[in-house]
Amino acid sequence: MSPVSAAGDPHATTSLVGSAIGAITRHIRTHELGPGDRLPSEATLSKELSVSRTVVREAFRSLATMRLIELSAGKRATVAQLDHDAMSLMIEHGVHTSQININQVYDVRRTIEMRTSTLAALRRTDAEARAILGHARAMEANFADADKVMESDLAFHLEIARASRNPIFSIIVGAFQGVSRQIWPIGWRSRASDAERHAMNRIHIELAEAILAGDPQTASQLMARHFDESAKALLTAGIA
Repeated sequence: MSPVSAAGDPHATTSLVGSAIGAITRHIRTHELGPGDRLPSEATLSKELSVSRTVVREAFRSLATMRLIELSAGKRATVAQLDHDAMSLMIEHGVHTSQININQVYDVRRTIEMRTSTLAALRRTDAEARAILGHARAMEANFADADKVMESDLAFHLEIARASRNPIFSIIVGAFQGVSRQIWPIGWRSRASDAERHAMNRIHIELAEAILAGDPQTASQLMARHFDESAKALLTAGIA
């Protein structure tokens, strides 16, 4: 690694930490490190980058916040397994600070999940198809318990993303679940009757059956219909 320098930078510490982050991520790429592989120690990086251990420690903390590395007390930092936590935090922050609205969230989800349902119908294993259908049926079986319906609904969408065989879709769909947990109960209550709630559950079952049958066109159409109806329910509740 090349030394880190902040010469002439009025924000020296911030610059040093940023440069150290860049150097560490380059080390991961150059050495082709994967999830679980260990990084050099703070002392080693401090010497190689010509910075204090405090700078390296702050760089590690920033990378851990971004879920790029794992930190454990008394152990060397390791490369992290990708997950959706960092993106989820960003989306929730955007919604709560009015930089993103719920309609925009549903518009993106509709686009992405039409694609995940298409790919899932083409690529899913039998076990995944059964799991997707199981989550859909659980929504109806637990109809009287809204919390259980919600958990099955979230699991349903995430399982479809996983079955698409594209890990980026799993990360994106997972990242929306924090906001979805806050909005879902409103959408459920805003439907005019239990008949409408049963109809929503039925769409999930039909969608799961289309994936099980290997019918990508029907799966995509049902996912679009589901999001259109969900967005309408939220508009009825005054959420845009």
